[in-house]
Amino acid sequence: MKAGISTYCLVDKLRNEEMSVLDVLDWAKELGCDHVELVPYGYSLVDNPDLADEVRDRAASLGLELSNYAMPANFVHDSEEAFEAEIVRLKQHVDLLVRMGIPSMRHDVVLFRLPEEETTIEHFHKWLPQIVTGSQMIADYAAPFGITTNIENHGWGVQHSDRVQHVLNQVDRVNFKTVLDIGNFMCVDQPSMIGTANNLPFASIIHLKDFYYRPSHEDPGDGRWFKTVNGNYLRGAIFGQGDLPVRSLLKLIKGSGYDGYLTLEFEGMEESKEATRIGFENILRLWQEV
Repeated sequence: MKAGISTYCLVDKLRNEEMSVLDVLDWAKELGCDHVELVPYGYSLVDNPDLADEVRDRAASLGLELSNYAMPANFVHDSEEAFEAEIVRLKQHVDLLVRMGIPSMRHDVVLFRLPEEETTIEHFHKWLPQIVTGSQMIADYAAPFGITTNIENHGWGVQHSDRVQHVLNQVDRVNFKTVLDIGNFMCVDQPSMIGTANNLPFASIIHLKDFYYRPSHEDPGDGRWFKTVNGNYLRGAIFGQGDLPVRSLLKLIKGSGYDGYLTLEFEGMEESKEATRIGFENILRLWQEV
């Protein structure tokens, strides 16, 4: 097992320029990370080759692996021109990964946030041909470089474990897998233990996060709460301190024989460096305890 963090944990500090992505790498090494996932919010690499080279070289000098690169994408478009433009854009990011020596990319397949009426299984099947074609094209482009492309249970359109599996089966590429996020199933009101158990066999990387949960009839009031697809409430928590059964989830993951990257994502209200530190230490401690 290799434990690390996503740069998204410190997105607030990246966006307000309190830290640079190079600073995040230095801090992750001090924290004891084996790897870092790059999520280009608060910085950009695809249009900044000098910074991309700096990130690659800094990680190498620190002995940190760059485990994954996660980015938004959308294959559902009304015109062929828009679809083709999205393919071109994603191929540019694959080229970036080749330059940086990163072995894995997670891309979305539809918009992250959808109107409630577009979260249905009918819309999923309506969009499936474009999702499958786009995913195949990017996987095929990445394959000669040894890069794995991934769908994540991320966004209301394909957040359910069965929808993720259906896309995987339809795309049918050996280098197309899933980044399994143990918390994101809750956004579509699927219990995390069920979603995780369902998709573990297809996971190339596992994201670890925690949420506070309140049912729809218990409005928690102010704060960074957001609603699930069925109107329940979630808010990001420090890993190990929220309402997810993280010990049971880690026991499930460990018992499956998974021995790859574990990546912390923090997106709560607490101060991000302290919250990330506590969450990362909890990962190491709980992995040993389970």
